Amino acid sequence: MRAILGSGLVLAAALALAAPQGAPQSPPQGIEFRDITQAAGIRFVHNTGAFGKKYLPETLGAGCAFIDYDNDGWPDILFVNGMDWPGHRRSASTLHLYHNNRDGTFTDVTRQAGLAVEMYGMGVAVGDYNNDGYDDLFITALGQSRLFRNNGNGTFTDVTQEAGLGGIKEFSTGAAWVDYDRDGHLDLVVANYVQWSPEADIYCTLDGATKSYCTPESYKGASVRLWHNRGDGTFEDVTRKAGLLDETSKGLGVGVLDYDQDGWPDLLIANDTQPNKLYHNNGNGTFTETGVLAGVAFSEDGVARAGMGVDAADYDRSGRPSVLISNFSNQMLALYHNEGNGLFVDEAPRSEVGRASLLTLGFGCFFFDYDLDGWLDIFVANGHIEEQIERVQKRVTYAQPPHLFRSLGGGKFQEVTRQLGRAFAASRIARGAAYADIDNDGDLDLLVTTNGGPAALFRNDGGSNRSLRVRLVGTRSNRDAIGTVVKLTAGGETQSQMLRSGSSYLSQSELVLTFGLGPREQAEALEVRWPSGHVDHLTKIAAGQTITIKEGSGVVSARPFRPKKEAK
Repeated sequence: MRAILGSGLVLAAALALAAPQGAPQSPPQGIEFRDITQAAGIRFVHNTGAFGKKYLPETLGAGCAFIDYDNDGWPDILFVNGMDWPGHRRSASTLHLYHNNRDGTFTDVTRQAGLAVEMYGMGVAVGDYNNDGYDDLFITALGQSRLFRNNGNGTFTDVTQEAGLGGIKEFSTGAAWVDYDRDGHLDLVVANYVQWSPEADIYCTLDGATKSYCTPESYKGASVRLWHNRGDGTFEDVTRKAGLLDETSKGLGVGVLDYDQDGWPDLLIANDTQPNKLYHNNGNGTFTETGVLAGVAFSEDGVARAGMGVDAADYDRSGRPSVLISNFSNQMLALYHNEGNGLFVDEAPRSEVGRASLLTLGFGCFFFDYDLDGWLDIFVANGHIEEQIERVQKRVTYAQPPHLFRSLGGGKFQEVTRQLGRAFAASRIARGAAYADIDNDGDLDLLVTTNGGPAALFRNDGGSNRSLRVRLVGTRSNRDAIGTVVKLTAGGETQSQMLRSGSSYLSQSELVLTFGLGPREQAEALEVRWPSGHVDHLTKIAAGQTITIKEGSGVVSARPFRPKKEAK
């Protein structure tokens, strides 16, 4: 993260852009993100292990994931946890898995699932690496990261060693499953932060006397790592061979996108105090770093910011994925618009996205359509790293409210956080964030973790817009169909989404695509472009349901939504 004493940025005037035809006009009424954490039975509290030494990993928090681990069609919840430091043990703290009971409540099934494992965990990526039809878990950590194979009977087995992933002890953070060579098997990309250990900890101070958390500038960087899936349950390290070895990086967020629309997934690494890296997939097993040339490496004024979380999506219906990166306070969010010629332009300084985020410190971030109007909105989880920040920056707080920016179409956004409920807009020391439809009513609910504190689960209540949810099953492609691009046309308007692992900050959202349709009752057409190159075309698909599309077979099942709950 950037030095605590940052200077403010000069903000450009907002552009008066006319909204395109079909753009939403006014915020929908009656939507609230209701805090149901306690009622749902979620009791998770994150452990940083802090005991006064101000160790760097304590500032980063941990992520969360939605995973339908038992394939019952209801997303379950996985929390990553830290642990006490050696010599300062207080109690055991482990991963936590909560099973969705389908009635608005969750049950902690960690121990029976075989996940009561203690580690200094950071992030999580969900994907079916062995194509057996059950999603597996990769947990990044300070030290040895772990791969947990889903046994298909409600339990997981640690297969780190037998998969060839053992013996690598790093400060690993964000991760994503991606079939980078399109061979039908999910590979694994893992970001690493810095070279840190308790023995190599450096004494830093905020006021010249008291020890404070150091910035990453105090430590050497570490390279991202790419693991190629051999297809037999094992992986090989191809980082150097793929052209990804770069020990100047200080990676936190991992995003997957096909920014040049050539059919090969590219990789975006959000780096902290180092230039962000955009790795173009050459289609031959290698990548070329293009971050500076593409315009996503630095801020507008040429500064390497404190990249935390990352996401990519076609937020303006251009057909091309643009990029969102959360940064430190006094740096604002980055909203890099894909110009379609290999270049990106940061639109945040000219929009409310930049103005509203200048003083907040963002972590988890993603595009999602909270009001189902067909335009992707932006969520950002915020929270500072330094408890005493207000002593040196009066306008910056430790706990911070989130941002929810509603899309107005045409690349314009409006912050609507306070309109969505007092509990939702409350200040937190937030870190990870993910979304899923936990109650199968067709809209997206939110999960947020805090650093050293309780998680929060928000149910999306109210609203009258309709949606269509798409679950994908690959055959020639990887079974999870990660990397598939779906284009939906309704009312003569087209929107597109890619199914992806990773993104946000150390977290994983559900592996289902949700398309908002506004008042429309059907999608006129769906184009499904699979990683294998196969394309399926479907027509006249009714709203109000979750459909499952199998590669080459079309719709193989459909389930209507449950009635929505009204906001009060």
